[in-house]
Amino acid sequence: MAWSTRQLADLAGTTVKAIRHYHATDVLEEPARAANGYKQYGTAHLVRLLQIRQLRDLGMSTAEIRSTIDSDDAFFDTVRALDTRLAASIEHQRRIRADLAELLAHRTGPDVPVGFESIAGGLTRADRAVIAISALLYDEQGMRDLREIAEHHQDADVAFNELPADAGADVIHRVAAQLAPVMRRIHESHPSTLNPPRPRNVREREAMRALYQSLPDLYNAAQIEVLGQAYRLARDAP
Repeated sequence: MAWSTRQLADLAGTTVKAIRHYHATDVLEEPARAANGYKQYGTAHLVRLLQIRQLRDLGMSTAEIRSTIDSDDAFFDTVRALDTRLAASIEHQRRIRADLAELLAHRTGPDVPVGFESIAGGLTRADRAVIAISALLYDEQGMRDLREIAEHHQDADVAFNELPADAGADVIHRVAAQLAPVMRRIHESHPSTLNPPRPRNVREREAMRALYQSLPDLYNAAQIEVLGQAYRLARDAP
């Protein structure tokens, strides 16, 4: 029994283009040709093509198939590597589903960073923006710390959030003095907040620069002055 390329493709449930690709990548041998010049595929080609399809369905690349299809040892090494990749992919998708569940449960908008859905109601627009930019700089533990800080110190931010840009020096100092003890407790429970993170590469340096450059866009001049004064008071206090 001999099949043409089209017949073989239809029988194996693939395409002529795929078969040509397998020829070009040395995964499937070229068949002999009939007197009219057309390729004539036999049983061995069909079986090989079905094996290739099965391995493709398992997630193997053409290169992996080429290097393993004729070697049991190489095949099992590739299967183990593929299983490891698949496990990582499943875990990644599980985490995505957990994040989606939080979004659905709290009905938050796209401006709420993932992981902060349950406390979104206490975050201002500026808070959300700072958190989003901070995610470029902090690792997972850093973002968990940031979430804990935001969750447990929202009440202390009321006066700060309501501070007008033209607030006088005495008002600024009063709000800073109120914020300083809170900032001090944050420093004590999260020592890493005493100093900004040290960028490890060009991307993190750019993220740090973006974070600082965003502050005048997100907070007014009085609020920025409060942050500076509160930070100094928190560090200078015994």
